[in-house]
Amino acid sequence: QVQLVESGGGLVQAGGSLRLSCAASGRTFSNHAMGWFRQAPGKEREFVAGISWSGVRRYDADSVKGRFTISRDNAKNTVYLQMNDLKPEDTAVYYCAAARGEGASRLLHDYAYWGQGAQVTVSS
Repeated sequence: QVQLVESGGGLVQAGGSLRLSCAASGRTFSNHAMGWFRQAPGKEREFVAGISWSGVRRYDADSVKGRFTISRDNAKNTVYLQMNDLKPEDTAVYYCAAARGEGASRLLHDYAYWGQGAQVTVSS
């Protein structure tokens, strides 16, 4: 089992920045690729960014490319999502997830463990 706890969400004006953190405990953190997903009201959960166990391989959704950056610190068992130039359409609950394997993935079904979610609200 991997337990995940997100922090860093909140309310920000359009054009602002936030950094989400996800602290992991339980099984060896570095054995798992990690990802961030988000879900807006009335919409399906969607992929935002993923990172391999080593941090070498990363994937971003087209909607956040150039604005969001995923990173990880295996010594601290933590994964981050730096979000810059936020837009109202980025408003959602953001979920941290741990994959079953080491390789980064965009696919929701590749992720076995999920955090409780952090609300991000961007005002116009």
